[in-house]
Amino acid sequence: MLIKIRVLSKSLINSPNYTIIMGKKPMRKKPQGKSSALTPEQEEQQKQEMMRRTPLPRQNQVVGICEQRVGGSRMKVKCMDGRTRICRIPGRLKRHLWIREGDVLLIEPWELSADDKGDVIFKYRPIQIQALKRKGYLKTLESEEF
Repeated sequence: MLIKIRVLSKSLINSPNYTIIMGKKPMRKKPQGKSSALTPEQEEQQKQEMMRRTPLPRQNQVVGICEQRVGGSRMKVKCMDGRTRICRIPGRLKRHLWIREGDVLLIEPWELSADDKGDVIFKYRPIQIQALKRKGYLKTLESEEF
């Protein structure tokens, strides 16, 4: 891409202090030296941080497993309280939360028809699932799937 310069007066071009430089735009330099790969210590720190930040079920929230995707950001979830609910992903999480069958989720049942429907609040990662098992939140899962 060439740089275009608009000259307002021709007398400016003829002056000895003014020069026009035409050419390509300078390319942005990429950072050198550090790579984006994490060292083993940094990976371990991230795992510890993730385990520390594992959200636990509060008040009426329940842990569940996605059994089947129904479509339209809805799914059937088997919850730890023994009920199967149709849960939806709220609009604020739709683009950010990708869920597959077998994922462990944090569910908040609706106030009305709490036995049938609920919202997905959080998707647990494998490290967090292990932490939930150690704390005793997934005892019923150990015999079934994990």
